[in-house]
Order: sequence, then C-alpha cells, then structure tokens
Amino acid sequence: MRYSLSFLLLFLVSAAFAQQRTSNHGSRFEQLGPDLRSPNVYRTASGAPGHLYWQQRVDYEIDVRLDDEKQQIYGSEVFTYHNNSPDVLSYIWVHLDENVRNPEADHYKAQETRMSDRMSFDQLKTIETHDEDLGFHITAVKKAGGDNLPYTIVNTLLRIDLPEPLMPGQKTSINIDWWFNVSDRLVHGGRPGYEYFPEDGNYLYTTAGWFPRAAVYSDYQGWHNKQFTGRGEFHLPFGNYKVRITAPDDHVIGSTGELQNANEVLSDTQRQRFEQARNADNPVMIITKEEALQNEKSRSKGTKTWEYHADDVRDFAWTSSRKFIWDAMGVDIEGKKVMAMSYYPKESHALYSRYSTQAVAHTLKVYSRYTISYPYPVAISVEASNGMEYPMICFNYGRTEPDGTYSAATKFGAIGVIIHEVGHNFFPMIVNSDERQWTWMDEGLNSFVQFLAQQEWEEDYPQRRGPAHKIVDYMKMPKDMLEPIMTNSENIVQFGNNAYAKPATALNILRETVMGRELFDYAFKEYARRWAFKHPTPDDFFRTMEDASGLDLDWFWRGWFYSIDHVDLSIDHVDWYKLNTFNPEVENPRLREQAKYNEESVHKLRNREQGMKYLVDQKPTLLKDFYNSYDPFEVTDEQKQAYRRIMMELSEEEKAMLSGDLNFYEMHFSNIGGLVMPLLLEFTFTDGSTEIKRIPAEIWRLNENEVTKVFKFEKEVAYITLDPYRETADTDEVNNQWPRSMEPSKFEAFRQRQSVRGTANQGNPMQRAGNRR
Repeated sequence: MRYSLSFLLLFLVSAAFAQQRTSNHGSRFEQLGPDLRSPNVYRTASGAPGHLYWQQRVDYEIDVRLDDEKQQIYGSEVFTYHNNSPDVLSYIWVHLDENVRNPEADHYKAQETRMSDRMSFDQLKTIETHDEDLGFHITAVKKAGGDNLPYTIVNTLLRIDLPEPLMPGQKTSINIDWWFNVSDRLVHGGRPGYEYFPEDGNYLYTTAGWFPRAAVYSDYQGWHNKQFTGRGEFHLPFGNYKVRITAPDDHVIGSTGELQNANEVLSDTQRQRFEQARNADNPVMIITKEEALQNEKSRSKGTKTWEYHADDVRDFAWTSSRKFIWDAMGVDIEGKKVMAMSYYPKESHALYSRYSTQAVAHTLKVYSRYTISYPYPVAISVEASNGMEYPMICFNYGRTEPDGTYSAATKFGAIGVIIHEVGHNFFPMIVNSDERQWTWMDEGLNSFVQFLAQQEWEEDYPQRRGPAHKIVDYMKMPKDMLEPIMTNSENIVQFGNNAYAKPATALNILRETVMGRELFDYAFKEYARRWAFKHPTPDDFFRTMEDASGLDLDWFWRGWFYSIDHVDLSIDHVDWYKLNTFNPEVENPRLREQAKYNEESVHKLRNREQGMKYLVDQKPTLLKDFYNSYDPFEVTDEQKQAYRRIMMELSEEEKAMLSGDLNFYEMHFSNIGGLVMPLLLEFTFTDGSTEIKRIPAEIWRLNENEVTKVFKFEKEVAYITLDPYRETADTDEVNNQWPRSMEPSKFEAFRQRQSVRGTANQGNPMQRAGNRR
C-alpha cells in the first residue's frame, strides 16, 4: 500500500470539513442588491452618475443689513431657479431654517422637557413657553419685478405657487423680502445667532441659515421638503451668489466667497498685509490683537457694505464683529493659491494665532490629496465658541484662560474642530450629500478624513474617533440603545456615536484591515471625483467603493451600516497536531512519555511520597511474570523494516515533510457578536518570534457562527492572539487569547475623605507651570 501525504493529513482537516457541512448559513453575505435603489439613466449600477444625470441650479443676489443695536437682520433676495429636470414644476419649496427657533415651531412642541430641583434661568428660558419673537418675518414674495406670488409657510418650509408651470429647461426669478431677530446662541442653542461679551459690550454674529434658500429637487426623491428640527442638517442646490452685507463700519466681516470691494472696506495697510500674506510661509496679521482691542472700544454710527461673490456653492454664511483679529496666508493646492484665513476675538488669541490658520492650510492639503483638489479661493476658520460648517467658512471654538494658558484638551479640541469643520468643505459642501436624511454621509466620511489629517499633524495626536478600539463601548451597548448607521438623521438616539464615530471607524477598518490602503484610497478618491458638485446617495457610495476597488463589500456594508451587530470573535479552543513520522526510534519514545503522562495521577504521587510497599515487590518470584519486564515501546526489527518500506514508497517531498517536525494547529472560532470580520492572528512561538496570519472575512460565508482553520508551522506555538493590533473593534478581548490570560482591573485605595489620586495629568498644566503667552 502506498502512503500518500493526503492520507497522512486526513485526520487533521476532516473536522474542519465536517464543520462546513453542518454550517449555519445566514444572510450576512447575501448581496445588497434588493436593499439598494435600482440603477437607471441617472445613477448607474457602478455608482457613477448616469448619462442623463441632472440637478437643479439656483443663483442668488442678496442685500442684507445687520442692525447691531437691535440684533436684527433685514434682507432682500432675488433667486433664479433653473429647472434642469425632465419634470414640470408647479411650485417651489424653500427652506426657512430660522423658523426652527420660533416658539410655535413643531420642533419645540415635539421635544421632551423636564423640570429639576435646581434650574438656571437660561434653562427656564428654553422651556417652550418663552415668548421671544424669533423666526422669519416674510414681508414680500413676488415674481422678480412683477406681481405678488401666493405662498404657504409650513413650519420651516415655504411653498411658492408659480403663476404658470415651470417647464424643463426654463428658469424663473423670485424676490423675497424678510427680517428676523437674531437669537442668543448661548440661550437658544443652535449654531447661528450672536454671542454677547459683557466685558467689552460687543457682539459676535455667526450668521447662517439667514435667508430663504430653495430646496433640492432630485431624481431620487423629488422635492426635499423635510422639516428642519435642528438635528439633521442641510441639503441644498449649487449656484452662484452675489451678496452685499451692510453692517456698522467698525465691524469686520468674514464670509463665504471673495471680497469684491476691498478698496472700500479695508484700509491701505490691511490690503498691503493681505497681499503680503498671499505668498507668506506663515500667517500674516491683517488685523493685529492691538488693533482689535482698539476697535472693540469703537461705537461708530456709520455703516459699510461688504460685497462677496461665490461661485458653485450650495450655501452662504458670514460673521461680523468689532472684536476680530484677522490673519491669513496663501496655501499652494496643486498649483493653485488658496487663502487660508482665521478671524478670532482676543479671548482665543493665544491658541488661534498659533494654530488656526495652520490647521486650515493642513486640512486643505490632506483632504485634497485624499479626495479632490480644493476648488474654492478661500477657506476661513472663525472662533465663535461654536462648531459648524458652511462653504469656505466655518465657526469653531478654542477659548483660552484669561491669562492666555490652556489645557491640552482645549488645544487639541480646537485643532480637531478646525480640521473637522474646514474638512466639511469637501463633505458635504462639494460632495453634496443629503445631511437631513443621512448624517453619516457628511459627518462620518468627514470624521474619517479628519482622522487621517490628525494623524499627519503629530505622531501622538489624541484621536477621539477613528481607531477601532475607541468605538467598543458604544458597540457593546444594549441592543435597544442602538440603531443602524442607515437611520434617518432625526431618529438617531446616540447621535455622535452613530453618525460620526461608527462610520468613521468603519471606514478606517475598511482601509486598514479589509481593503488595504492602496485599494481604499483609490476607490475613495474616485467617489469624491465622481460626485463632486453633485448629489450622491448611500447607494452611490457603496457601489463606487466596490466598482473602483474590484472587491465585493456587501457583507461589510450590511454588517456595519445596516445592522446593530457588534464584533466579538472568539478563539474557542486549539488542537495541536504533529505528523506521525512512522520512525519507531522517534515515535516510540514519544509514545512512552505520553503513556506515562496519561497514567499519572494524584494517588500514585501520594503513594510514592508515603513510600508504599507493593506486594509484587515483596514476592517477586511468585507474582512477577513476563509483563512485569515487557516494554511495549521497545523498537523492534519488525518495526524498523516496516518503516523502511514506508519510506521507499514516499516521494522526496513527502519524506522532507515527515522529517521536518511540523506542527499543525486546528483552531476553532465562534462569532458571538454577529458582525463578521477577518480573522487576524498573531502566533508567538516558543523561541519568542512571532508571525501574523490574516484570514479574510469570507471564511464565515458558509457558517456565520463557527469556523475551523488549520495552521502549519515548523516551530511550536506558545501563545495565540486574535486581533493583536485592535483593528476590528472586538468588544471582548479576553476570548481573543489562547491560552486565556487575565488582566487585573485597577482599583483605588483611599483613606476616609482623602483620595490618593494624583493630579499631574488633570486640568491646565501650562497654567500651573507658570507658562504665560
């Protein structure tokens, strides 16, 4: 009989095959096709815009006046609506986001409110019984240069009924006049509004959602007429803007777009500094701290009108205050000069003068590398104790202590929010997804690229979102506290974790663990290129990532985006096998030792310790026979001859394998959390060396609950770790080790009313060290 290698190894792998034959085959590897929109001439099955893709366009001309005495805004706009769709439109929907602050808005009525034993006056003001006059006052809606148009206000939406249908390819211009009282952001919440500084008697305005904005009409949903409640953000069509902003002439205004009348609103010195900044390596002060402090004391009664133009933007925001310090520098973005700028009050000077504009420039460079080249002429960071994004301008936070010191948390928080909000220029200001339906498409994608940008800021940047292990606490929460990422923005309970952290983590895992950086980066950049200045949906993102990478990722989208499963993979047990060499001089001693081990027991040990006298030793002549001296593991001539016959029939390759002292480890894994992921294994050998094995997630295709895998090594394994670099967000790391090991949980010992906890890493070490700036 010829002994084949397959015969010799059969006992090793039969268990794994049996496991597959009795598999529990679920749905985690089924295709997403039925869950996605059917491809058509507007959106292809590859995830790219179709050959008949269309989108609407809306251009604006706006005059707005800020009343700094009454904190009111008055505006008049003419918007021109271009119907590029194949449909006939009989009305146009317009967003009135400022109405979300109206005390009669459904947003307030639908929110839960509670009382407590101790409540601040500001908390009391947020109860829906407050009587401030907030929200839009619409004073005119008419055809530009013509008659009044009928309109209906529905909370945060305005429907304008057209006198005659707007046919495909036609456009119409509509005039709207309005005014509203600017809200106190610190009382009423939200991102737009004013902040009052009682120390110097000045206001800082962050002006957003400040004008009636036409809604999106799209191929996949028709009119985007979902109400604004303050949670789901914005979805708006692209257009060109010409905006004239009138404010007190001692105010400084930063805005979306490029300033058109610098000669009228800036001094000669400011214009010279701006030109110097264009080619500077580091920020140049356009308005210094000393000049801003002097300006804070001004109370001019005159006004200035600042004119800004912006092309191909989906929104427009601006800021105004006497308090602003202003710095700028030019940044080369793939051969084009972009002005990175910051506006900030003295309260954040120590942080923002050093970091803000540098962070703006860094963000533009990193995001341009991973997506598309930044297309706009400016990018602005405004410190306004805030965190919100608009085209070319964003409002951030980063106040220092009065002495100019700050904690590490404040420093990195400020840098992080600047990167995040400036990054929103790419998602969703350019890659224009629908934030009100799918917050993750802008916040999640942006948080992911923010993570990449922060990695390049400094080696030990304290990352909050992105590393897989940082999402574990959320992922293992009770199921009734979780929703899939693919949940409507208004319905999410764990908003930050669900819309920001989990999708950012998922994309990081996709890049580092599932796809690899090269494939991921290519596909992600292709998605940005395809959908820049267009309106993508989740389907377009999922399909593009697969189309450009050549990988079937439906299992990943299904697990991470459509389910609330978590990752908990376990090494259940490991069986160690070695090949039978058939050499009696090798195998018999091993079998002797194994038999000795199998027969050992505690009673034999204690018998020897007590010096037990055995009867056969006391009467050897009578009781001992052949079997008392027989050695069943003695190497016989017959065994040697049998071994020679076996070796004669084996090939040289098979002989080498038999003599190689190979070790086979049959590993049994279970999927406890439900979310299928690759098996990432680190084997530590008895000589101290290590080896990594990476098994694709597809190993779970035929059995989503349990799988078996055999690994072959020339060395003996001492220790095995599953997910050694914490790549998969595994929620239980104890069952990732074989053999199991324990880690102590730390606790604190303390005397009554006296903790021994140190404070070296708490608070503001800069201040304690006496470091002033």
